[in-house]
Amino acid sequence: MHNAGRACEDAVIRRTAESLPQSAKVPQAGRWEHFDHGADIGVRGYGATKAAAFEQAALALTAVVTDVQLVELRETVPIVCECEDDELLLAAWLNAVVTEMAVRRMLFGRFRVELRGKQLMGAATGEPLSPQRHRPAVEVKGATYTALRVARSPDGGWLAQTVVDV
Repeated sequence: MHNAGRACEDAVIRRTAESLPQSAKVPQAGRWEHFDHGADIGVRGYGATKAAAFEQAALALTAVVTDVQLVELRETVPIVCECEDDELLLAAWLNAVVTEMAVRRMLFGRFRVELRGKQLMGAATGEPLSPQRHRPAVEVKGATYTALRVARSPDGGWLAQTVVDV
């Protein structure tokens, strides 16, 4: 289990990101997309709930590395984060996913998030990385505070976004 609470002590840098969707996928609980941001990549999740938007942002993170549909759902890893606000919690969640991918040498294709106040109880389901089958494009180093935003969208759903360092 990963606890990413320390990341919450850092200051948040909020910037307006230019939104140029490159890829979108519409699963049952929401959708995700990437947006351009210089040499890095923006990840954005939309969902009916804040938790669903966090799940979709994590799917967008996986999609930076590989085609999410190639990831088999074999093993589930619990992830717990706690932060003072929603934006820091999103960054901590995505950084915990990156850490679990690196330490376990896994890719994740399904995420479950439950939010309880300042705490995120989550799970990532996937399989060990197979370079031949997954053909990873890049390695994600971590989520940044650039373009970090968690907010209601105009349709009443939720948006969760940030830029990841690749």
